[in-house]
Amino acid sequence: MLALTLLVVGSAGFVYPFLWMIATALRTPEGVAHAGAALWPLQWQWSNFAEGLGSFPFLTYLRNSLLSTLVPVVAVVFSSSLVGFAFARIRARGAGVLFAVVLSTLLLPQEVTIVPQFILFRNLDMIDTLWPIIVPTFFGSAFFIFLYRQFYLRLPEALTDAALIDGAGWFRIWFSIYLPLSRPIIIATAVLQFMSYWNNFFQAAIYLTTDRWKTLPLALAGFQSVNGTDTPLLMATALVVTAPCVLLFFVAQRHIIGGISFTGSK
Repeated sequence: MLALTLLVVGSAGFVYPFLWMIATALRTPEGVAHAGAALWPLQWQWSNFAEGLGSFPFLTYLRNSLLSTLVPVVAVVFSSSLVGFAFARIRARGAGVLFAVVLSTLLLPQEVTIVPQFILFRNLDMIDTLWPIIVPTFFGSAFFIFLYRQFYLRLPEALTDAALIDGAGWFRIWFSIYLPLSRPIIIATAVLQFMSYWNNFFQAAIYLTTDRWKTLPLALAGFQSVNGTDTPLLMATALVVTAPCVLLFFVAQRHIIGGISFTGSK
């Protein structure tokens, strides 16, 4: 009973701010001042959403966010899967050392690598485009490479041996055998990558300078600086921006947990 009580209280503490944001998005400015911590709006101001999203080129920013999110999702899924398969199944001299080097990149904070990356993309004339955000994902992610490697190590090695006997090459083995069996970890990778890049503010703020390529996190930051005192409009805009990640997580949370905790037992 105590555990259930603690679970309910803890869940309420996490859920309450999101519910308050929804309630505030439907209030008038006067209603926010009088409502306090209440979660039920007295006046339902649905026009806050249209007014908030109409204050900036929402469709342009939405297109840019989709491009800078969906393309990296596909790129990371396939590149990390391919590299993880190579580390798990191809025996080569120095593979362990190379894998350790790949994992060591997780220790480098993004702030350390952003300067050389910025210089590189500036020399390639890619500043103020989505390419600096998209291109690095085609080389995989060290965290997801680790997950894929551990996932493939738990699959029967007889799959590889049988395919090699039948004359299949390594790429064919990965694409035709291992990739179709990777559905749990693919879903987990896709969801986690989507959530990371949909909320990607740091890279967008570094590389994007004009409205043509700005994404929704940048739009929300700019909206806050201009309309920070209009809490209902700010909450309505923030709710629209954050809703995809929240909905996606609740829909796919079972797959995320299943993909990461997969043990290979039947």
